[in-house]
Amino acid sequence: MKYRTRTFYTDKQKSEMWDRWQRGESMSSIGRHFNRASSSIFPHLAQFGGIRPAARKRSRFALSLTEREEISRGLVAKQSFRSIAKSLKRSPSTISREVRRNGGRQAYRAARSDQRAWDCATRPKSCKLSFNDPLCQLIARKLRRKWSPQQIAGWLKRKHPDEEQHRVSHETIYRSLYVQTRGVLRKELQQCLRSPRAIRRSRHATQKGL
Repeated sequence: MKYRTRTFYTDKQKSEMWDRWQRGESMSSIGRHFNRASSSIFPHLAQFGGIRPAARKRSRFALSLTEREEISRGLVAKQSFRSIAKSLKRSPSTISREVRRNGGRQAYRAARSDQRAWDCATRPKSCKLSFNDPLCQLIARKLRRKWSPQQIAGWLKRKHPDEEQHRVSHETIYRSLYVQTRGVLRKELQQCLRSPRAIRRSRHATQKGL
């Protein structure tokens, strides 16, 4: 049996792929640009429902690689957590937790600890609808009545102008429908949209594609 070779794209190529998709290019057009089949483009876009994921960035409260390297040097020099924390202007408990969760004094390595923190930060964040079942059910009813996400978001904003917990943006509704890992709105509700596609298309896309 002959197996297809898995296609890999660099971060730069993925970014360009999303740029072209947002400009309205078809998967065939994007595939031709990379000299690849359109079938290799679909999985990367479908993973996020055709909606470009937000660029990742570190929290300003998180330890940086430079700080982790300072911690590593302090541990080698047999400094106490309190002493290391003082030099970094951090809480001693922050340093203690950082070292404990990454192997302890003997096994701590700055680069490995920094990569682990970055990897852990990729875990999906909870969607606003995931802990507001009444709002979720209301949106589902409106979708079944063929309301668009924009109409639903606008109606909620007018109905609850001062109650943010009862409102949601149309982008959140689209993400809940297309990014099924969120597990909020059922996949079959996609068919209630006016354009029931498998993934969301750019507003710049034409009917015929490019």
